[in-house]
Amino acid sequence: MSERPPFEVVETRSGVRAMLDRRTGEVMHPLSGPVEEARTLYVLPSRLEERLREKEEEGPLVLLDVGLGAGSNAAAAWALSEARVGACTRRLHVVSFDRTLAALELALAPAHAASFGLAGATLTACSRLIEHGRVEGACTAWRASLGELPATLLAEPPASADLVYWDPFSPRASPELWTVGAFTALRRLCRDGATLHTYSGATATRTSLLLAGFAVGFGEVLPGGRQATIAATRPEEVRSPLDRRWLDRLSRSSAPFSSDAPGDAFDRIARLPQFR
Repeated sequence: MSERPPFEVVETRSGVRAMLDRRTGEVMHPLSGPVEEARTLYVLPSRLEERLREKEEEGPLVLLDVGLGAGSNAAAAWALSEARVGACTRRLHVVSFDRTLAALELALAPAHAASFGLAGATLTACSRLIEHGRVEGACTAWRASLGELPATLLAEPPASADLVYWDPFSPRASPELWTVGAFTALRRLCRDGATLHTYSGATATRTSLLLAGFAVGFGEVLPGGRQATIAATRPEEVRSPLDRRWLDRLSRSSAPFSSDAPGDAFDRIARLPQFR
């Protein structure tokens, strides 16, 4: 008997198509669908278009796309960057991390591609990424890094990233990707002024980011009332920082920290500049 494929395209309760990972049982971008979540949780809050208007003297804008999945986040960034043909003031370099390209391969099927924002030149770029592991456009370079996190992060040069889209499976399914250790490995890659964007608003996610050396704040409000998270190497890049009221709630939280947090985690966080 042939083995079941690891991924399946399903229809969510809201009527949008999304990618199901059969191994974890989790659906990627389950709330408003992959195209809308890529736009509202990652591309817009990261000010990608604005940052690509900066001068090239700073070098290329480097985006770490952690959790490639069906490719919607990286594809949205690619499409925005490539729309600037003839006006590329700053190139975009995307590095996508995942264990496998299988979900992207399924998303490229003609019956599914539009649901994941994959069309035209963007679809062609995704096909070339699968075939060659990298693809070059007029304004954009895109590379895949396959393997286990955080080991694949450690292979990247330090202080090289300007943006991070942190979109792996949830802390429930992959707790090792939401620890102090994982975010410390990531912090090593972030240059001054870098920002991180993730769908998780879990208390333990936010405390892990704080303990790893990021300033942390509230992100976009998600369907159902939950709130995403934004982190940055500079406190001024966080529009709505976690404050003393949040710190007070942390002291009463039933699940405040990841498994590798130090014993004095609360005291360390309370002493951080953003809570003074």
